[in-house]
Formats: sequence, structure tokens, C-alpha cells
Amino acid sequence: MKNLEKIDLFHFDLENGKQRPYIPLFFQTFGQPLGTAPVVVVNHALTGNSNIAGETGWWNDLIGEDKIIDTHYFTIIAFNIPGNGYDDNFDNLISNYHDFSVRDVARIFWEGLHYLRVETIFSVIGGSLGGAVAWEMAVLFPDKVENLIPIASDWKATDWVIANVLIQDQILNNSDDPITDARLHAMLLYRTPQSINQRFQRSKLNETSFYQIENWLINHGFRLKNRFRLSAYKLMNHLLKTSDITRNRKSFLSIMAELKTDIHIVSVDSDYFFIPDENRETFRELKSIRENVFYHEIKSIHGHDAFLIEFEQLSQILAPIFNRKKQHNYVSA
Repeated sequence: MKNLEKIDLFHFDLENGKQRPYIPLFFQTFGQPLGTAPVVVVNHALTGNSNIAGETGWWNDLIGEDKIIDTHYFTIIAFNIPGNGYDDNFDNLISNYHDFSVRDVARIFWEGLHYLRVETIFSVIGGSLGGAVAWEMAVLFPDKVENLIPIASDWKATDWVIANVLIQDQILNNSDDPITDARLHAMLLYRTPQSINQRFQRSKLNETSFYQIENWLINHGFRLKNRFRLSAYKLMNHLLKTSDITRNRKSFLSIMAELKTDIHIVSVDSDYFFIPDENRETFRELKSIRENVFYHEIKSIHGHDAFLIEFEQLSQILAPIFNRKKQHNYVSA
């Protein structure tokens, strides 16, 4: 665990009107010291954490020295969603996971940034749940984010997402082995039939044993169970259905008209969870009112998880955004 740091937040008012007397916000920084370089905020997905770079970093193909998000040029900040358990001390925080929303998380992250005296962000980027938090962060401060990059995500929870969140919640609250069983179901949302069929081809470990696909799924469940707590899974799953930047606000296009940021929407053509049709429609709507919106699509048979697999394609999409800033810094130096 690299240099996990903490910010203490007190008397935080949640969106539902309740107040949390204390929230510890844990985070990690990578690259250049704070205050010396453009800031990139990376938001983790449902089972992720702030460990984004380095030998065990879950996005180390993209973040590091001489990589797309280059630690020679940027300060990268990754917050842990409070309650994700990466700090290993959070059980008292989640007395009722239904109290929290994606908007609360975005506000908590901004509280952290303000504490760190970060007033503007070059980019906020995240996949899946992290992308939903990124949408909210950009909307909360329409003139403070230069580039919004939600990947395999959406600005709202569709009925399909809400339905699957309910199934996960039922498993997590009713199964005898909740983390393992919920993970089995989730992995079939994150991948596609084509990806699974191509990989396993109905093979078995041996003539009398499980099919390889069964072994793969069970191993995923056991691995998550060994590193993730039930309370964290319940909270992260619940947050997915709370995503909606228009809730108690104006219409989508009215909100977007006030946003100054460049918007780079990245979809996966085979995503069965945050389906690309929703993102294509968002792009079409946005293009009717603004020029600085861009749509990119990862081509993959792997489904939702392609944002954690197709690094070459994702690098090609992100390179023009981050290289342009690097070149500007080099010229200005």
C-alpha cells in the first residue's frame, strides 16, 4: 500500500438530509508533488481502490513514467470511496449503506481536493462506478474540470442497471456465501457470452471435474471474498443505482449547457451493463448544444471489463488528450 494518506471530514451533510459527524477520506498521490503540475483525478470502480499505479496498480498500463498518464508531467490523485475498505478500518462508517449516493461521493472527493488546495483539475477519469462519480464531480463545479473522461459508464442509472443492482443486493443480503455468489452473477454482467465461449470452449479440468468456466467463476468469487468486505460490496453496489446528475436539478441539456469542460465519452461496443447505445444517445444530445464533446468506442468481445483489458485501444483514445497537455507544459517550461 503506497503512502496511503487521510483527510478528516467533519459534519458532512448527505444528500438525503442526514449528517455524518465524521468521514475519513483516504487517498494516494502519484507523480509530481501537489502544486507543481496539472492534476489528474482517477476514480476507482466497484471493487477497486486508490492503488492505481506501480507494480500492483490496477491501471499501471496507463499510469506511470512515460505512460499515457505520465507521472513525469502530472500529479495523479486517487481517492478511496469511503467504506471501500482499502484503509482496513471502516466498519463504523457504513451504518446504513442506503444513506449514500454517487453525488455524496463526488462532494466528498471535492472536499478532499479543496483541503489539498486543488482548485482546478486537468482531468477527472474513471471507469464504471468511477465514471459515474466523475460525471457528478464535473457537474458540481462546472468551471473547474478541463476534461471529463467517463469510461464504460453513464451519467444516470438506467432501469437495466437498477434491476441488476437489486439482484446483487438480494444476493448480498440473503445468500449463505454472499460475496462469492454475488461475484458469480456480476462477472456474467462484466463479460459477454462471446468472450467466455471463446476462452473456455466447454473444456474441463479433467474428465470428472468442473468445467473450466465454473472453476474460473468460483475462483473470482473466492478471490474477492478474501480481499473485500460484505459491507463494502453492499455500499458500492448500491451507489451504482444512485447515479443521476439531473436528480433535483434542471434537465440534462440545461445542466450540460453550463458545463465548461471538454467531455470525452468512452464506451465499449459489447458492454452489457452500461450499454453503448445510451452513451451514443448522450453524445448526440450534447452535440446539439456544444462542440467540445467527443465519443470514442472500444471494440472488444470482452464486454464491460474491456476498460481493464483493452489497454492498447484505451491508450490510443487517451493519448491525444494527455499528450496535448504534456506538449503545452514542455513548450511553456
